Amino acid sequence: MRTVPPYPPLRITPSGKGRSSPRLDPPFAKESRATPFGPKRTLNPVHRLAERSMFFEQHVIGAMQNFGYVIGDPATKVAAVVDPSFDARILQKVAGENGYAIGFIFDTHHHADHVFDNERLANESGAKVAAHRLSSVRKDLVLEDGMVVKVGELKVKVVHTPGHSPDSCCYLVAGHAFTGDCLFVGDCGRVDLPGSSVEQMYDSLFNKVRKMEDDLIVCPGHHYGKSRTSTIGKEKRTNYTLQPRTLDEFIRFMRTP
Repeated sequence: MRTVPPYPPLRITPSGKGRSSPRLDPPFAKESRATPFGPKRTLNPVHRLAERSMFFEQHVIGAMQNFGYVIGDPATKVAAVVDPSFDARILQKVAGENGYAIGFIFDTHHHADHVFDNERLANESGAKVAAHRLSSVRKDLVLEDGMVVKVGELKVKVVHTPGHSPDSCCYLVAGHAFTGDCLFVGDCGRVDLPGSSVEQMYDSLFNKVRKMEDDLIVCPGHHYGKSRTSTIGKEKRTNYTLQPRTLDEFIRFMRTP
């Protein structure tokens, strides 16, 4: 079975089974600086406006190179954290320094490396935990596919993308796609874990992710790629897991070391 992180990546063994991950970069000591303009990239005019309407902060958290995010509505100063990971204090600090109150915590899925700090953050900030109906986490807001949740005046659309886990979701807001462990820069999430499904991953990638707008900025759950973000269009062109395949071909591909 083909496996990729999160959880320690397989390494090449004497028998030849497994593979080393080509995506793990050296730890990043330097974090991104807070900006309401999001990642620097060329965007069409529509998404430039969308960028200016959302505060955006991305941080690498922990040894598994998880990404945690703060997004916020500049007009109302209401913010949300996407995936608190192991320690969201840096995200709280950034929000507070920029005058934002954290009102929501969005979990892309229930794995501990994404939600470990949920309850501490919720208790300290008063934020509501939002997760898919199938998630095992305690939640204040039960999410379903197609729901739209308002964070101030920002509209966060829920796209249920099971495969890595039954509760996996992507969140679309202001020109960004927070893809969790469904889609990484250059790869996709593992499908050999309890609750994973290669068939559901195929459906999520090819019937949901590939149908997203090309200029959406991909904000993944881990820093496993060559860059911290990408776009849906670039991933369609370059991500080998998104290349056109039948379901049977995809299953064989994911089982190949």
